[in-house]
Amino acid sequence: MTAGTAMVARMGDHTLAGPLGSLDAYLERVSRIPVLTREEERELADRFHREHDLEAARKLVLAHLRFVVHIARGYSGYGLPVGDLVQEGNVGLMKAVKRFDPTLNVRLVSFAVHWIRAEIHEYVLRNWRLVKIATTKAQRKLFFNLRRMKKNLTWLSAEETAQVARDLGVTPSEVTEMEKRLSARDMSFDPTPESDDEEVYSPAAYLPAPDADPAEQVEEAESHEDESDRLRGALDRLDERSREIVKRRWMAEDKATLHELAEKYGVSAERIRQIESSALGKLRGLMAA
Repeated sequence: MTAGTAMVARMGDHTLAGPLGSLDAYLERVSRIPVLTREEERELADRFHREHDLEAARKLVLAHLRFVVHIARGYSGYGLPVGDLVQEGNVGLMKAVKRFDPTLNVRLVSFAVHWIRAEIHEYVLRNWRLVKIATTKAQRKLFFNLRRMKKNLTWLSAEETAQVARDLGVTPSEVTEMEKRLSARDMSFDPTPESDDEEVYSPAAYLPAPDADPAEQVEEAESHEDESDRLRGALDRLDERSREIVKRRWMAEDKATLHELAEKYGVSAERIRQIESSALGKLRGLMAA
């Protein structure tokens, strides 16, 4: 439930009045509402079912709000606000109360779980990805079952994929496609970095501009390739130790420190710095030739 959501309800000495200000405040209030006995629940359900007593329906809803919170927290791994999940679950709870038949001789909580989960599932599917990932009943079942399994599994093997497909009544290719989609996330087109030195990789950084000049792009690519070829040739003309130091210090993904290289070659860090400086000078000369 968002901070701006208001709920005005009274049940004995227990009051929910909004806006509550935060999810924690809402949960604290909900936890104070007593659980109904089977007899109390049956009486309230009978009153609502026979007499359309809205006060009885409200008391049934309030007494089961803590159950909605418990279910909603199970979906926290989808990266959606728990408060929103709770709010959607509350909608499902109200639908369940409206459809609950007390003559079935089952507790409301057992009947309501389906409606609560159904509303939360719809919310997750609408908001987890901008692009629809599950449009059929079988795909929806696959989405939630595979999402739960992937918490403890790496990529599925061929045998595991086939087994999941058999269990859920879908094709292996659908399982593989859903697994790929679950492994991806939507990305902002041009996000703002949180700090000045943060690098942001987004579609805006690598998608071509509509007015880009193909001739300039080709020229730039060829120039870059030519520089890369000249650099490789210049590196080959260095002695083995100098070449290795330059690569480890400037070209490796996990760059080495002067002290790490000094330990490897059995010399001082200052000596490694001198070799590096001399090698870089030779490279600049060879590249400019």
